[in-house]
Amino acid sequence: MRILLIGATGRLGTAVNEALTGRGHQVLTVGRSAGDLRYDVADPAQVTALYDEVGAVDAVASAAGDVPYGRVTELKPEDYEAAFRGKVLSQIELVRQGTSRIAERGSFTVITGVLGRDPIPTGSAASMANGAVEAFVRAAAIEIAPQRINAVSPTVFTESIAKYGDFFPGIQPVDVAQVALAYVRSIEGAQTGQIYSLG
Repeated sequence: MRILLIGATGRLGTAVNEALTGRGHQVLTVGRSAGDLRYDVADPAQVTALYDEVGAVDAVASAAGDVPYGRVTELKPEDYEAAFRGKVLSQIELVRQGTSRIAERGSFTVITGVLGRDPIPTGSAASMANGAVEAFVRAAAIEIAPQRINAVSPTVFTESIAKYGDFFPGIQPVDVAQVALAYVRSIEGAQTGQIYSLG
């Protein structure tokens, strides 16, 4: 398959890229500052330009999404707007514009995360964003068939425990390679409207 991978140079994106190329797929990597193509998908105009440049693809996968952290009493309206724009609207736009750009039975795989189902202090913006993405996936799945859409929702990466483990007490970590396999499952499989929870 010819696959467009957003956020391909981060920890998760690198693992997803390796998993997909290892299975013989052609992966076009996209990032704001690194990758085959340089675009900021938080800007709808850049999403359009990206699709115009790459042409037809079989699947689109996103491993990117920025959200701010802070206590509810400290975060400002613009912080929640940034979370919504950075993780929700950016991925929605990839799907909204992408339905006319991917194969008839192509797929979208987006990223959410554990905070949508298991919140932590300072994580309300991330929880909001993850919940919104997951609700969108379920709704979009019934409209875009035979194209498919799924979300991958991991806990904290095992590889990031040293840095972030204290924020996730008692939460089972997951190896980033295991999360990458969920992308393979979404792209190569037949399911749609699924939230693949890992960890």
